[in-house]
Amino acid sequence: MKLKTYIIPIIIIVLTLQSCGVVTKKYSTPKQDFVEQYRDTIIDDTTSFATLSWKKIINDTVLQDLIAEGLQNNLDLKVALENINQAQASLVQAKLAFLPSLEGSAQVTRAQTSQASLNLGGVTGINLNTTSYLGQLSSSWEIDVWGKLRSSKRSVLASFLQTEAATRAVQTQLISDIAVAYYNLLALDEQLKITKKTLENRIGDQETMKYLKESAVVDGAAVVQSEASRYEIETSIPDIETSILEAENALSILLGRAPGPIERTTLKEQSPYTDLQLGIPSTLLRNRPDIQAAELEFRSAFEDVNMAKTYFYPSLTITANGGLSSLNLTDFFDNSVFFNLIGGLTQPIFSNGENKARLKTNQSVQQQAFYDYKLTWLTAGGEISNALYSYKKAKEKQVSRSNQISALERSVEYTEALLEYSSSTNYTDVLTTKNSLLDAQLDGVSDKLQELEAVVQLYHALGGGWQDLQ
Repeated sequence: MKLKTYIIPIIIIVLTLQSCGVVTKKYSTPKQDFVEQYRDTIIDDTTSFATLSWKKIINDTVLQDLIAEGLQNNLDLKVALENINQAQASLVQAKLAFLPSLEGSAQVTRAQTSQASLNLGGVTGINLNTTSYLGQLSSSWEIDVWGKLRSSKRSVLASFLQTEAATRAVQTQLISDIAVAYYNLLALDEQLKITKKTLENRIGDQETMKYLKESAVVDGAAVVQSEASRYEIETSIPDIETSILEAENALSILLGRAPGPIERTTLKEQSPYTDLQLGIPSTLLRNRPDIQAAELEFRSAFEDVNMAKTYFYPSLTITANGGLSSLNLTDFFDNSVFFNLIGGLTQPIFSNGENKARLKTNQSVQQQAFYDYKLTWLTAGGEISNALYSYKKAKEKQVSRSNQISALERSVEYTEALLEYSSSTNYTDVLTTKNSLLDAQLDGVSDKLQELEAVVQLYHALGGGWQDLQ
């Protein structure tokens, strides 16, 4: 009855203090009005194509296999997964803090006392050697009056969820990087193909100019110009081949494999996804894992501030220990039981300056986390705007580029005919037109690459790529 008399009032006081909530604050997500609309874009879509699987956005089966390989073997992703394991262990540790500690000990003490130190006045026969035996259990439990342990747990939980969100961000970035690297490789292949075809034509031009010189249609300058043009094209081929090798090696590293050749299709076989629904900006918080991670980082810092505030208040701790103690091992379990129970408040006295410094530091970290959260939102809006604009302009350029190439092809035919059958032109005009055609063809490859990259980058910017990885 006496024990209940003391414990019941303590429990009532603790519950009352917890319900007041005067120390810690309840978390709420910061306002997300940093991006109200995508620049120069009217949003009519209620859903976003970012919610689709990346396998629906990317229809090249070879690229799909490469992405799957990268998600399995990429080393940066493996590092991110280890971060999750570490955060999970910290979360378990934070949960265990709510439980009482329990320690057990057993000891044997052998002591010898001098007779002179006992001051027995000449009495003899006293046993000066003693052996004592002790076995005990000790327990300590801090009652979470002010919410310190709860705030600590919520902070660690937010950190754990942040590592998961950060890992998803690594996954989506990896999908985008592999796709962009693959498309770049296809573009280089196409540029090499065009350049080699142009070299064949230049070799043919060289032979034609020699024939026309012998027929007195052109002079020696045309022959020399045709030779120089041929060698100019020849010297560009090794540079493209070097770029291809470097692109293959870079993609191999993304895939977590040793540098080597990459299986691939062709640029002409690629058909980019066209149903580019954007969704409203507020869906970014649900879709983009980097925004989720930034918000969870802010939440962790928020709970750290809550925890720092509790250090200004006394902590309530209940300690208990009990066990067996005896001077004789034979009757160790008989009449040797002892125990004690202590409840106490610990109020910091000389650590007020330390507590203030801790609170100030955590508040500053929280403010930094808020700025990072806001910056992540702004960056997301910029990435979406860039990718969308790049896609639109790539589509516009491809129409004009096709017309330009058709016109230049006709121009080459006309100038070659004029060179052979009329004196109104020379080989310089032919060469200028042909070089313009080559540039336009290579630019056409870049236009196609820009379109493919823009679709992938827009998908990534909207937060796509992680939904089907769960």
